[in-house]
Order: sequence, then structure tokens, then C-alpha cells
Amino acid sequence: MRRPCSRPYVQDMNKAWLRVMALLYDPFLWWGEAVGMRRRRRAVLTAARGRVLEIGAGTGLNLPHYPDGVDELLLTEPEPGMRRRLARRLDRHGRAARIIDAPAERLPLPDASVDTVVATLVLCTVADPERALREIARVLRPDGQVLFIEHVRAQSRWLAVCQDAMRRPWRAFAGGCVCNRSTLETMSACGFTAETGDAAWRGMPAIVRPLVVGRARVSSHLPVR
Repeated sequence: MRRPCSRPYVQDMNKAWLRVMALLYDPFLWWGEAVGMRRRRRAVLTAARGRVLEIGAGTGLNLPHYPDGVDELLLTEPEPGMRRRLARRLDRHGRAARIIDAPAERLPLPDASVDTVVATLVLCTVADPERALREIARVLRPDGQVLFIEHVRAQSRWLAVCQDAMRRPWRAFAGGCVCNRSTLETMSACGFTAETGDAAWRGMPAIVRPLVVGRARVSSHLPVR
């Protein structure tokens, strides 16, 4: 009889796959970036101002699109393989930024200390999106903003059913990415008011194609749980 895998073995396998994902991430996204996502990043990030915090910066695909006038750029990334690639891209672009090893749910920053938070294709992956959003609300200054591009649960019933069916295999393949999260609803529940537009992530699998793009502000601060 086959023995069940031990938890340490599964954790080691997950870590090994995340290292592979760090290498495959840019090539896997290449076509999606070329046919529209790169342009979308640029359009969203033109609004970044002041002290900017990007959560889950990954391999640094946003780096070329930040305005030169931002006061300070902080990049959080908890995955070691991604952080190494992020550091190399930072060197290539010659941009001043600080890389922080931290998950979005535990930001090592003081309350009301940043003007702009950037979240692109990351709220689908964080383990606890509600806690991450409450942390974002905590570190934002009263007039701060969140700039975001996130793939979300489809409005099409057929596609939403496909997302539900593919949720577990996609999450295992894509390093924890959950393809069917209702991110806008979660943002609203966490005290954010968002101005959004719908879009499609062309060049990518259908289950991650529906996008919401926009800017959000904290309308009410909820207690961190």
C-alpha cells in the first residue's frame, strides 16, 4: 500500500516548484505581456506618487513603468527565487528601490507611512487576502491610493464554472494562484472604495483572463483581525 506523503516532504516539493516557477514566470507571461499587459501596467503606474509600496513584486515586471518622480520605491517579495530575479532586474534598470522579504499579510512598515500601494496579479496568490488588504489599509496614509490589476472570478457563468473546476490544479501549478477570487467584493468588505474598469488578459489561459483594473482608496478602516 502506498504511504501518504509526509507534510515536510510536501513542503519541500512546494518550495522546489516555487524555485522552478521563479525561472518560468517571465517566459510563461511573455505573450500576455506583449499583447497588452505591459501597456496596461504602464497606464496604471503613471498614477504612482510619493512613497510607493509594491506588494508581491515578483520578478519586477512593473519596474520599467514607474514614473521617475516617485519619492521612494519599496518592493516586498516573500519568495526567495523571485527576490533574486527581482534584484537582478533592479540592477539592470538602475532604479533605486528597497527589496523587503515580507508577505502582504505582515508588512514591516509603520501605520500611515506610504502614499501608494501597487498590487498587480498578487491578491490572487496571497494566503489571506482579507488580512493583506487590512495591512494595506493600515500602512496607507489618509489620502493614499491602491493601484491594482487583478484577475478575478468571471462574470460569465460558464467560465466561472471552469474556474471552479480548475481551481485546485491551477493553484498547484501556478504557485498558489487562485483563479476564481472575487477580489473587488473582498476589497469592499475590507473598507475600500474602488474605481475600476474590466479588461481581458489576452494571451493567457481563459481561467485567468478576466481582469479588474483601477484605483482604490480606504473609505473606512476596519480592525485588523
